[in-house]
Amino acid sequence: SGVIEVILGAGLLWPVTRILAAWGIIALLIAVLPPHIYMIQNRQQWSRIPAWALWLRLPLQGLLMLWAYSYT
Repeated sequence: SGVIEVILGAGLLWPVTRILAAWGIIALLIAVLPPHIYMIQNRQQWSRIPAWALWLRLPLQGLLMLWAYSYT
């Protein structure tokens, strides 16, 4: 997913691909939301990651989606 993130981020640089790239970023953020929720629900498996960091990702993803939507 990291390679896709870089490609979509680069797509925001050009007006021709900006809208499609923004929707791709939104779709990617939606796709990784369930694993983030799963990690919160099964925190003992990821005990090295602080609980606050797991919870912070949820509202951060919402903000990133809004930011990407501003390019559509």
